[in-house]
Amino acid sequence: MADSLLFVPRLTVVGAGPGDPELLTLKGARVLAAADVVLYDALANEALLGHARPGASLIFVGKRQGFMAYTQQGINELIVQQAYHHGHVVRLKGGDPFVFGRGREEMLYAEAHGLATDYVPGISSAVAAAGSLGIPATHRGLSEGFRVLTATTADGQLSASLLEAARTPRTTTIILMGMTRLAEIAALFDRYGGADVPAAVVQNGTLPGARAVTGTVATIADLASRAGLGAPAVIVLGEVVRLAKIPGQASTPAEALPGFLPELLAYAKVA
Repeated sequence: MADSLLFVPRLTVVGAGPGDPELLTLKGARVLAAADVVLYDALANEALLGHARPGASLIFVGKRQGFMAYTQQGINELIVQQAYHHGHVVRLKGGDPFVFGRGREEMLYAEAHGLATDYVPGISSAVAAAGSLGIPATHRGLSEGFRVLTATTADGQLSASLLEAARTPRTTTIILMGMTRLAEIAALFDRYGGADVPAAVVQNGTLPGARAVTGTVATIADLASRAGLGAPAVIVLGEVVRLAKIPGQASTPAEALPGFLPELLAYAKVA
């Protein structure tokens, strides 16, 4: 344990953003620079580790190609151990740690073991990955709101929330961690009359190597498979997909969108 009278074992959970290292927040960079230990995930761009001070311990705790460095319980215990030995632990997690990132779960464990905790939000890939290719979560006239879902529950079952999503196509549905169940998700939407709902899969959004396909619920699983897309990827279902700007793919002309949209686009030019 450190000898400084100012030594306080503590944890700061920091959102690394959606991939592009320039999308880390200023506060996130400042906190990383003050860390004694950084525990980082596979979805956190390693370029962000350059913000850490010389001498800080950098420990990978994520998953890569089926290899798991630590179990979740092991990560929880490592946070506490490192904090009591070194002081300030930063847990660097992809996207925003409070959006299916188990960030608060790790904070609660740390608090139960006497650590001070803090949270620095990150830009969530749920919105930014598709947004980087011109697909907004909401758009006036096309979407009444948006929902962010995980594809499966803790026991591996398809999320019941997907059923509600399939019944309300006017709300954009954004699905994380769903690529292995994409065909099942598409079949569920199809069952409730959503076969023609626009759909997109975005892999490595915001990064130079980002790839994406767009289609409909009926075609998206096949398109993604043919393109070789896999995790990490975001699935977007809803009319907003029609606004996508994907390199090498023609954008949908305004006249091909729902009848009211050209009027809205014209209004936006003068509003």
